Amino acid sequence: MEFRKPPVPVLLLLLVGVLIPFIKWLVDLWIDYRWFSTEGYVAVWWTQWGTAIALQGVLWLAAFLFVYLNLRLTKGVVSQALQYAAQVEVTNPRLINLAEWLKIENVNKIFLFVSIAIGFFISQAAVGEWQRVLLALNPQPFGVLDPLFGIDISFYVFQLPLLEWTYLLWQGLVIITGILLVAVYQIANSFGFQRVGWRELPRARFHLAGIVALFLLGKTIGYRLDIYNLVYSPSGVTFGAGYTDVHAQLPAYNILMIIALLTAAMIGFALVRRQIRWAIYGIGTLFMASILVGQVYPTLIQRFQVEPNEFVMEKPYIDMNIKFTRLAFGLERIEHVPFNAKNDLQAADLTKNTDTLSNVRLWDWQPLQQTYSQLQEIRLYYKFKNIDIDRYMINGQPRQVMLSAREFDGASLPTTAQTWINQRLIYTHGYGVAMSPVNEVTSEGLPKFFLKDIPPKPSSSDIAITRPEIYFGETANDYVIVKTATKEFDYPAGDDNVYATYQEQAGLPVGGFFSKLLYAIHFKDLKLLLSSEILPESQLLMERNIMDRLQKTAPFLDFDSDPYLIIDQGRLLWVADAYTTSTQYPFAQPVKGQQVNYIRNAVKATVDAYTGKMNFYVSDIDDPIIASYQHIFPGMFQPLEAMSSNTKAHLRYPEELFKIQSQTYATYHMDDASIFYNREDEWNLPRLANDKQAQTMEPYYTVMRLPDGQKPEFILMTPYTPSKKDNMIAWMAARMDGDNYGKLLVYNFPKQELIYGPAQIEARIDQDSQISQNLTLWNQRGSSVIRGNLIVLPINHSLLYIQPLFLQSEQGKLPALRRVIAIYGEQVVMEETLDLALQKIFGLTRLSTDRTVPAEPNKIETMTVTVADLAGQARTTFDDAQNALKAGDWSGYGEKMKALQRLIEDLERRTRAQ
Repeated sequence: MEFRKPPVPVLLLLLVGVLIPFIKWLVDLWIDYRWFSTEGYVAVWWTQWGTAIALQGVLWLAAFLFVYLNLRLTKGVVSQALQYAAQVEVTNPRLINLAEWLKIENVNKIFLFVSIAIGFFISQAAVGEWQRVLLALNPQPFGVLDPLFGIDISFYVFQLPLLEWTYLLWQGLVIITGILLVAVYQIANSFGFQRVGWRELPRARFHLAGIVALFLLGKTIGYRLDIYNLVYSPSGVTFGAGYTDVHAQLPAYNILMIIALLTAAMIGFALVRRQIRWAIYGIGTLFMASILVGQVYPTLIQRFQVEPNEFVMEKPYIDMNIKFTRLAFGLERIEHVPFNAKNDLQAADLTKNTDTLSNVRLWDWQPLQQTYSQLQEIRLYYKFKNIDIDRYMINGQPRQVMLSAREFDGASLPTTAQTWINQRLIYTHGYGVAMSPVNEVTSEGLPKFFLKDIPPKPSSSDIAITRPEIYFGETANDYVIVKTATKEFDYPAGDDNVYATYQEQAGLPVGGFFSKLLYAIHFKDLKLLLSSEILPESQLLMERNIMDRLQKTAPFLDFDSDPYLIIDQGRLLWVADAYTTSTQYPFAQPVKGQQVNYIRNAVKATVDAYTGKMNFYVSDIDDPIIASYQHIFPGMFQPLEAMSSNTKAHLRYPEELFKIQSQTYATYHMDDASIFYNREDEWNLPRLANDKQAQTMEPYYTVMRLPDGQKPEFILMTPYTPSKKDNMIAWMAARMDGDNYGKLLVYNFPKQELIYGPAQIEARIDQDSQISQNLTLWNQRGSSVIRGNLIVLPINHSLLYIQPLFLQSEQGKLPALRRVIAIYGEQVVMEETLDLALQKIFGLTRLSTDRTVPAEPNKIETMTVTVADLAGQARTTFDDAQNALKAGDWSGYGEKMKALQRLIEDLERRTRAQ
């Protein structure tokens, strides 16, 4: 076998195969740098890349030196083997050629190449680890000590992860080096000495023994890290160290740490005294101790000492878990408020709460999105991706609204129109917003729009839009080029189109040949280089998807999956919530299905829909993790006070965080260890039947006056039910207006009273014969019924339940709000509007949901219903019942008689009161 050099063409192909990816990588890196520089976050880019490159370089060098020096230590054995091989007569031609090629200088080259390759392999473990290193170098104190070792939580969150990562790298490097040395010595032995055994190679034995000693020294550190990791033990009653962990596993790790250290010392002694058997004794002792002390002993303690007296022994650790879980999820600041449900609402109470009733959310986002698509997309290339819920002051009144951005969807263009010019130069942006109140409908059951059409037509100057173009949104993915020789399509106007030119300096300069070449390489798009439409002043807009844009700028934050759009002084602005999270908070129970056991809504990020300009505001100044990132990236974050008052007025408490907190609180509201251990008072989030499948009830935003509150607020709320029961036990609300932002309230019902839960209310609706018959009838007439979300609405100290019904034609796919079901006390009513339903329940002639202004302080205008009014209604209802009876409409007859009975009861009450 001869070793020949490869021919020149092969070398050229290999060189090109290496150079092309490298050039592409350099181009991508340069464009990333320019993008960060244009966006104003170049310092963030430098910090990320500088740390990543330095970390990889250090690891590469350290691993290379360690492996290469160890391989060099084998040089004597290898040289001896080669010399021995040269003296032995070899008849195999392949071995002869191999012996000629394996000269000592070639072996050195092989060692150098292998060391470089292994160093590179080890350095790849540093990819993406710059955050771990920077956090460890910039820790901020939590001001809370863990109860087991008395160490500040910052050690576990910031420094312990880096120590564990470094330990794993070291042990991995030692193992790889050991395997490599065994291979080298075995090859040298087999090739050079042939019949000589390992006992005749003392240098090899003692070299490998030294590697084992290094591994064991690392193992002592590993046992020490295992001790710290007991605060995350999942083996006890609760997450975190339990009795067995503290009284058996912790001493076991200390013993094993000492044995490992002694074993390493014994191996060192064996190297000096050249008695390798002492190393074998030490390793055997450590192996047996790891089984007996590390596994068998803790198991015996758990089985025979802890389990028979589990609660008594685990109580201190249950208390730790409760305390630190509540701290990790911000549950310790929840305010408890008793809610004595009286169900004594009167007409005057409804009038005093018209600000709540006029903002009841009847529209659900799913049917409303379909309706928006049918009524407001205008053209096939516009799409409403999501429906957002917010509140605005409209004509001086606080109104809860639903709105959605009209974004451009290039995939919806006809195939023949999906040209490069259209997709990159002409169709560059979406346009405008559709907005409607949450509770108003037309006579056809369709939403009444506060903001509609193109150009946007507002019903009030409070929501006027002066810059309706949407270049950056939730659906935008591809790059576009603006300020070109081709005018941009702005919006359709009848049979014609209106064109415009981008008015800001927000993109990357793309006019020069060199710039076009770089972008053509980056996007793999030759047309970008060849197009004559690109002018010297042209700009390229990239990273137009707002979530990708934010994640690229701040990859160390976890962003909420539901950014929302607001109208801020005529401009469209996206707001996204960002979280700092950790899996390293001691004793804190992780979120079910996740590893996260600490979370804070630390940042509010905004993105301008026209320019893409990003701002990051610190919304939780008490969070140590975001404080660390502020030290790492000075100048990146602004205080929340720097946010404009208009934007701040639209901040929402994030639904994802609220879900995590409400789910955790369902268990961790129990702060007594004995009650927690027995799960005596565990709560659940309600589960409702949806398409015959039980699903957890989603929290919902609403504008309402809290019990004993002075004015309406925008809140996020969810009810609770006891475990394995359907009645309601409490409800949680997150406040978000003004100085009350972020305050969590839990209203507790008396445990001795039955309060209907959402599932029970839905069952009552299903059991109502009139409603059931109508639902069956409507589902059989070429249409389908969509049952909206059930809303639990606290008013004063009473509960009102509301559920909208939508009808959708099988052909039109245009959901219309046709009925509203209202439940109060024992009454279940379905009417065309909420006003009519409430009138029927409370026996009113008219319920106005417009806010009333008191003529005098502390005096509220109320609705008055006379006995004569009720008598007239009773007479009319009786006549309607007789007409239904004559027509054979038994269902209608029964409905009217029920209504008549309610009117007679109300007449009796009014008569007694007079």
